[in-house]
Amino acid sequence: MTAPMGTLPSAALRTIVAHRGARVVVTLWVAGNVTALWLAQGSLPFDRPGVAGLPFAFQMAMPTLGMIEILVLMGLVFLLTRTRAIPDMAARAPEARAALRETMLVLGYAALCQAGGWVLGPALGYRPFSFHIAGTVFGCTAPPSRGEVGLWALYNFVFFALLPYGYFRRRYSNTELNLRSTNRRNDALVICVVLVIESVVELAVFDNNILKLNLHQAIAGAPLTFVIYLAGTVLPTMVLIYSILLPRYLRMTGSTVSTVLLGGLTYAAMHLVEGWSAFDSPRHAALSLMFVFFQYLGPGMMKSVLTLRTGNAWVHAVSYHAIAPHVLVDAPLMTKIFRIG
Repeated sequence: MTAPMGTLPSAALRTIVAHRGARVVVTLWVAGNVTALWLAQGSLPFDRPGVAGLPFAFQMAMPTLGMIEILVLMGLVFLLTRTRAIPDMAARAPEARAALRETMLVLGYAALCQAGGWVLGPALGYRPFSFHIAGTVFGCTAPPSRGEVGLWALYNFVFFALLPYGYFRRRYSNTELNLRSTNRRNDALVICVVLVIESVVELAVFDNNILKLNLHQAIAGAPLTFVIYLAGTVLPTMVLIYSILLPRYLRMTGSTVSTVLLGGLTYAAMHLVEGWSAFDSPRHAALSLMFVFFQYLGPGMMKSVLTLRTGNAWVHAVSYHAIAPHVLVDAPLMTKIFRIG
């Protein structure tokens, strides 16, 4: 296996730098940013009122700045877990041929369900469903209705979490699905440290956050936001990618670096059509797809690292998804939608 997760930081860093996939992703990142600058012509066409007032140069730089923060967090997670026994996640997946077959099955199923959300939403007068409801993190000019939010959360929970979990749980244990801790004390440490740091970053970057709510809005809106996003995106992400696919990626590739990259790319692919996307012209469509890659590759990679280092998919769900960013940044959106005064 290339670059075991328990190797020393210097050895791991050398392996990452030498990894062909990592170099390809860095090249695509640089080329994509250059191409996006050329296509944007000084402005981005997205419906993102939360950052629309920021200078164009800063909006372009945000994904790269975010990636730098993620790389620092990855190093910190490595240090926090350096003395624990790193679970052998590849052993939790079947042999390579069966792992490939199951991976193709899951990816094909996910693509069909994602396409179903793109059809179902507009058919009912809503926007296409993705892994985020319109307005998530960045806001939107026309917030979704309560019906749209409820149906989105239900659709994603059933098709991306409940059904895949039920199918694989008949064949694999919760430990094999990365849903049981092997070191609760260290998991708790990682959760607390990552959650605190990421919370500070989210509150500093996004001005319209939970701190802008009054006491009643915060008390009522925070748990509501938590439940909605838990069903609509946190559990679907955790089950589909980090419980099922990640061990199979590791089994097939034998490389932790490849597994981290594949986890990030899969996470980005599940957000292909976002509420802020613009598909009214080829140029805008290209920019939208590029920014999905920029926006979600890093967080998907971070979730992969957290899961690989702990063997517990709940760690990323709690420390780097459900609360930060969603409760902290999206509580104002939910209080507005559900008219919590």
